[in-house]
Amino acid sequence: MALTGRTALLAALGALVVALLPGWHGVLTVALVLLAAVVLDLALAAPVRTLRFSRSGTTTVRLHEEAPVELTVSNPSGRLLVADLRDAWPPSSWQPGTAFDASRHRVRVPGGERTRVTTTLCPTRRGDHEAVRVTVRAYGPLGLAARQGSHEVPWTVRVLPRFGSRKHLPSKLARLRELDGRTSVLTRGEGTEFDSLREYVPGDDVRSIDWRATARQTTVAVRTWRPERDRHLLLVLDTGRTSAGRVGDVPRLDASMDAALLLTALASQAGDRVDLLAYDRQVRARVRGRTGAEVLPAVVRAMAPLEPALIETDTGALAAATLAGAPRRSLIVLFTGLDTGAVESGLLPVLPRLALRHTVIVAAVGDPRIEEMARKRGSVEAVYQAASASRYEAERQHTVARLKAHRNVTVVEAPPEDLAPAVADAYLALKTAGKL
Repeated sequence: MALTGRTALLAALGALVVALLPGWHGVLTVALVLLAAVVLDLALAAPVRTLRFSRSGTTTVRLHEEAPVELTVSNPSGRLLVADLRDAWPPSSWQPGTAFDASRHRVRVPGGERTRVTTTLCPTRRGDHEAVRVTVRAYGPLGLAARQGSHEVPWTVRVLPRFGSRKHLPSKLARLRELDGRTSVLTRGEGTEFDSLREYVPGDDVRSIDWRATARQTTVAVRTWRPERDRHLLLVLDTGRTSAGRVGDVPRLDASMDAALLLTALASQAGDRVDLLAYDRQVRARVRGRTGAEVLPAVVRAMAPLEPALIETDTGALAAATLAGAPRRSLIVLFTGLDTGAVESGLLPVLPRLALRHTVIVAAVGDPRIEEMARKRGSVEAVYQAASASRYEAERQHTVARLKAHRNVTVVEAPPEDLAPAVADAYLALKTAGKL
């Protein structure tokens, strides 16, 4: 049961009556009249326990996009339902400051009928968001009191990674088509696959001339080449403690996932096979054996519930899991951090095992604030910050140099908004050079 502000107002007016009729008789008269009105109002209010609910609407949505979820309220009783309804979800289901208005609805349902209300979510975190409960406060015709009850109406909305880097996909696909010879003359790349013969045109590389074919015809023939297809890519997400750090407003893990999604979309269009492995001390997500149009949706679904684990990554076990997931020569893209301590004690010892049979790209999220700190002067605090930033940058460059010293290893480091296109460019560069 709940009392309304109208009941409090009537009680205040009753105090005036008590002033005119001093003594216990006046108090008792006002109290009994008010109590009788409240009881009558409660008796006439529509019951909330017998209400029936069902849901429909969105089940998947990208991060920070709106997800309307419809709630149908059925009133099987013969009384008019006039109620306030609260559709409760986790706080991260809405933008900050909007939860109160977005979750509350005013409903009016005649007896034996039903109505539908829409709760529009706008999640701020990835993963599965589950409805908590539906609370209904049904008012009586006098508006003095209300019946209140809660119902469990399950519904789950899976929030997928944002994939903001998809804006870069058209330009990367255009470059891929150029490599594939669909929008320009096929060119010769080191180690690429032979495609066909065509007539020589000025500007062609003379090393591409096929002298045997030329001898059999009246024109000079050149070989055309295309990038390799059906290569295997294994994307490895380090979900250990370093992935929990934030660069600006973006968690490192989210920036890595965004880059992995762009690379997945690009590689699948290029005819390559893409697998995914998320690991810290155990496998957090895995995608294997998907091809064509199935790859990207599978990777997106696998990434949705991922959260950083606040533990140190077991790099030895990660390397073993990576090698098990890439039984033959592959391109391994490892999304991790370049913190000196973690790299020197964890990644460097196991990197030779990976680079011995595979081509490796180490992709890391860079922090542009370090460069800003290194340039600051003007106060004692700024000088100390600049010194710290310079030392950190020197250690990082030394670490990167040690990583690049290994054969078949490419290091890509960029701010969150630039990491995805940088990794895609590294992939296209390796494909152009025939090193996959």
